[in-house]
Amino acid sequence: MNLNKRISKIIEYSELSSSEFADAVDVQRSSVSHITSGRNKPSLDFLIKVKEQFPELEWDWLIKGDGEMLKKPDQAHTPEAVPEKTKPTSLPDLFSLIDDDNFGFTEKEDRVMKTSFEEKTETPRESAKETERHVQDILNDSPPLEKNTAQKNPQAFETQGNKIKRIVLFYDNGKFESFDP
Repeated sequence: MNLNKRISKIIEYSELSSSEFADAVDVQRSSVSHITSGRNKPSLDFLIKVKEQFPELEWDWLIKGDGEMLKKPDQAHTPEAVPEKTKPTSLPDLFSLIDDDNFGFTEKEDRVMKTSFEEKTETPRESAKETERHVQDILNDSPPLEKNTAQKNPQAFETQGNKIKRIVLFYDNGKFESFDP
């Protein structure tokens, strides 16, 4: 059995996916893919990282393919042996979260409001009310817009041809609201 197949066997033994194995061994995922496909041979650094993560592996088997893959039970109790393997948890794909209906909400009770002017289906929490008051205070304290701006310079709005499509308010607690005029 060649070295690349031995690495594939270790991945199978670890019960991890290739990407989880790469994360556990602290190497790039593409490195594991290239090694298991036979495109590249593993470096000494790669083999050392595998051996550190899986100390129950026999060096002779890992390097040369001689002997058994795992140490014998009487050798497994050496100081370098790890009693249990912990399976690392993989993180979710961020782009798959965007399609989730709860995207942007942490828990059900943290929901602020449905985002529409006409219909508010949930009552905002006290912190959301304070944030709304804070935003309203800022708006009240701001200087008013100059009236008849469009009449003074009517070409400014006509030449741009831009219309407001969506207004999004971002709050400091991570929540946001979206308004479509």
